[in-house]
Amino acid sequence: MDTLFNTRFEGEPASHSQPGVQLKSSTYDLQESNVHLKLTIVSTVGFGDQINKEDSYKPIVEFIDAQFEAYLQEELKIKRVLHNYHDSRIHACLYFIAPTGHSLKSLDLVTMKKLDSKVNIIPIIAKSDAISKSELTKFKIKITSELVSNGVQIYQFPTDDESVAEINGTMNAHLPFAVIGSTEEVKIGNKMMKARQYPWGTVQVENEAHCDFVKLREMLIRVNMEDLREQTHTRHYELYRRCKLEEMGFKDTDPDSKPFSLQETYEAKRNEFLGELQKKEEEMRQMFVQRLHEKFDRLKKLHQDEKKKLEDKKKSLDDEVNAFKQRKTAAELLQSQAQQAGGSQTLKRDKERKKPNEKGGCTPLIIHVKNPAEISMELMGEALSTSLP
Repeated sequence: MDTLFNTRFEGEPASHSQPGVQLKSSTYDLQESNVHLKLTIVSTVGFGDQINKEDSYKPIVEFIDAQFEAYLQEELKIKRVLHNYHDSRIHACLYFIAPTGHSLKSLDLVTMKKLDSKVNIIPIIAKSDAISKSELTKFKIKITSELVSNGVQIYQFPTDDESVAEINGTMNAHLPFAVIGSTEEVKIGNKMMKARQYPWGTVQVENEAHCDFVKLREMLIRVNMEDLREQTHTRHYELYRRCKLEEMGFKDTDPDSKPFSLQETYEAKRNEFLGELQKKEEEMRQMFVQRLHEKFDRLKKLHQDEKKKLEDKKKSLDDEVNAFKQRKTAAELLQSQAQQAGGSQTLKRDKERKKPNEKGGCTPLIIHVKNPAEISMELMGEALSTSLP
């Protein structure tokens, strides 16, 4: 692009490690003598660098459609200012082909097939000094044959205008153009010319015997620039506009082949939209009710589970209370029996003390008797040991 417009455009080279294809747009104001040109260059950063290239063309198609949509929205306004509107539609696609000398890649064929109905495609063989003259001629024939067999429609320079019919017809036969780019000037003879220097010689960019750069510049900028703009508007944009309006329900005629009323179309689309809106509201209401019922059932089940747990815990506590009462009753009964047994033993000992011995005296009798409380505690211990597991 620097060589084509003889300008040093700002920009940094992009790396080849991009996760996807990104489109970078830059607008420049160029002026040469009294000619003013507003140029927008869009580069497809990362195109073809991914392992999976299946969807590499989609960002490009979406970008072109976005520019068409912006122009359509401006055109549909009640108060239009198209004469002052900055037209951001893509008027030409310079599709660079790697100089392999064999055939087109599958990615190239798929991408150009997706783009040929949306933009004017001009195929270009890049770095054409990488292959010999004979290989380059065969490569051009191979590319043209593959494009025709795959139904890819590239831009053809118009031949209906007599003033440019001859030159455009000749240039159509040179497609795809084989180009070389260079911003370095080398002194050749008495002139400074853009060229690329190699150990084996010098390749002149503007020498038609070396490459097709001059043909590309002549066809793109000087001869067919207005035709590119016209083709974009009358062919590609009109196709997008027609498909978009048909999606919105607009037609030229009704089923009876009568002129289609804009008011009727508006009413029909409005009723259709309201019907779809009502249907969505009903679906959302049913979904809300269903979720509400599900939440209620979930809370109800959770409540029942908690209630069952509490009932089981209450039953367990009641069983423990009843067992404790039984043990307490048994302990009180044993304690009462122990107290009665202790009282009878005390009476017996008193009687024996009062009984005289053979010599006429009373012989003291020392007997160790356990405390009734100790007897009661031993009996309670035995009872508890027999009742408790």
